[in-house]
Amino acid sequence: MNWGRAPGVLLGGGATLLLSFLWMPALLPVASRLLLLPRALLSMASGSPPSQPPPASGSGYVPGSVSAAFVTCPNEKVAKEIARAVVEKRLAACVNLIPQITSIYEWKGKIEEDSEVLMMIKTQSSLVPALTEFVRSVHPYEVAEVIALPVEQGNPPYLHWVHQVTESVSDSGTALP
Repeated sequence: MNWGRAPGVLLGGGATLLLSFLWMPALLPVASRLLLLPRALLSMASGSPPSQPPPASGSGYVPGSVSAAFVTCPNEKVAKEIARAVVEKRLAACVNLIPQITSIYEWKGKIEEDSEVLMMIKTQSSLVPALTEFVRSVHPYEVAEVIALPVEQGNPPYLHWVHQVTESVSDSGTALP
């Protein structure tokens, strides 16, 4: 395969250097994450959890302490019932319902395609296990999708509000089903 050159044309040193500089900005996000890899592997090998980075200056927010969890539901009625319940139980500060998504997946050996509602749930990362258990207990699917991603950055007042709204559950260490 001819990577970076036309058939029969060799790139000179200057052209090769130019191409490498053009690709560099695209590689920076990947390279910056790779720099964190040795620390993460070291903490996994030692059995201790990775240390939390210090709060961003002035904001008081600890990166990753808030998560956005995603849950798919078969329809709007189910999504609204679950959304209202997790907010009432303070397992979440806010839930956005995104209607009419199309999900294509393999289930029991067949490729399926369904229209669903996606819930985007903002909560404290420490509440994700309790949120997951609650969703599993009330969700109609045999295997409910509950995945969460840590929020590294955002509007500090909003992230503080998420903590404030869900604080009583997080402080008690338990969530009611």
